[in-house]
Amino acid sequence: MKSYKDLIEQTFDFPTGEFKVKKNQLFFHDVAMFDIIEKYGTPLKFTYLPKISENIQRAKKLFESAMKKYKYNGKYIFSYCTKSSHFSFVLKEALKNDIHIETSSAFDIPIIQKLQQSGHVKKSTYLICNGFKKPKYVENIIDLLNDNFKNCIPVLDNMKELSSYNEKVNKPFQLGLRLASDEEPNFEFYTSRLGIRYNDVIDFYKNNIAPNPKAKLKLLHYFISTGIKDTAYYWSELSRFVHKYCELKKICPELDTIDIGGGFPIKLSLQFEFDFEYMVNQIVENIKWICDKNHVPVPDILTEFGSYTVGESGGLLYSVLDQKLQNEKELWYMIDGSFITHLPDSWGLNQKYILLPINKWRETYHKVNIGGLTCDSMDYYNSEAHSSEVFLPKITNGEPLYIGFFHTGAYQEALGGYGGIQHCLIPSPKHVIINKNNKGEITSRLFSKEQGHEVMLDILGY
Repeated sequence: MKSYKDLIEQTFDFPTGEFKVKKNQLFFHDVAMFDIIEKYGTPLKFTYLPKISENIQRAKKLFESAMKKYKYNGKYIFSYCTKSSHFSFVLKEALKNDIHIETSSAFDIPIIQKLQQSGHVKKSTYLICNGFKKPKYVENIIDLLNDNFKNCIPVLDNMKELSSYNEKVNKPFQLGLRLASDEEPNFEFYTSRLGIRYNDVIDFYKNNIAPNPKAKLKLLHYFISTGIKDTAYYWSELSRFVHKYCELKKICPELDTIDIGGGFPIKLSLQFEFDFEYMVNQIVENIKWICDKNHVPVPDILTEFGSYTVGESGGLLYSVLDQKLQNEKELWYMIDGSFITHLPDSWGLNQKYILLPINKWRETYHKVNIGGLTCDSMDYYNSEAHSSEVFLPKITNGEPLYIGFFHTGAYQEALGGYGGIQHCLIPSPKHVIINKNNKGEITSRLFSKEQGHEVMLDILGY
């Protein structure tokens, strides 16, 4: 019977730019995952910081190249949406690349202020403040505007929001408007709950912004939940949005930027196929064509890439604690963690990730189900993005098997409630930061220990 390594090499184009096997062990971006496990133990989450900068630079180059190709007389602005991961090491790595920030919560603003105090954020940095805003969020945005964050741009999600800025901001300020896009045809409702209706935008601008002595409309924003895909739906919504920009631009000379949201996908399978260059070229070409047709200047293009920025930098490493044959054909590998608490997207959205063993690549393989530690029947993982089955090496000779889930760096910590109370009191795993020093050598450090019972007892009032 063939080895697990034979299976992977025959099924995929392997090794890849990210993954390779040396001496029967898996390397991720030249980091020996087995060494990380030996040093820190499992379960653990890790973040490989250089991948964050790599993806940011790739997006910048793609848009800048497309703008040069189509003689696009505007600039590209890369913004990171903090909700994908708020951790300090993520923001500080991303900000090394001369980027800007999109926020969605009142509690984003103290993070911005901390980063400004430490020199990571400038008062000239674009701060795109999105979302339906509770009073505290609006108050914090007003504090930034009054503190000379000149490119802090509150993006109005409804028409009532403007009045608060008019009353309390003591100097001229810039605004954005979010348009309520139509959802994908098979969605449960027709129009997004977020943003202002397309039919209301022109009158709202004429009556409330144009005569306003302090507010200037700088930016128009939209977002569709499917992300950037080569579909009739995506191109239709983008075209509709750019036409509305052109209509507004003719009566609003200050409007010079469109925010097309996020949506670059990340690799969730070794069979990943997405032509980034083609999609960026088509976006830039379509925007320019529509603007030329309407005889208006092209806008600067701003994106809010979150998952794309941080997703591929993260991973989870587990030990297989035991194997259990529950009937004649269903074999379970029990891990020292939980999918419900550590990888909530895999449970709540049936999201698949790149799953690979860390060791035992020369062993033969078999079909398995992977079980988590909670008592919930849904705490399992038994299919891949490319297959309805999971295959892993056999456990022989008493040597433990370690497995890894890769490209898990976006949203999982926030959705799982980092450091809080989890189902069956499963603790948050330790978190390790992996980086490269000035000599290009791999370094690692422990960011946080595995959650202890003292923290849980305190939260629960004991």
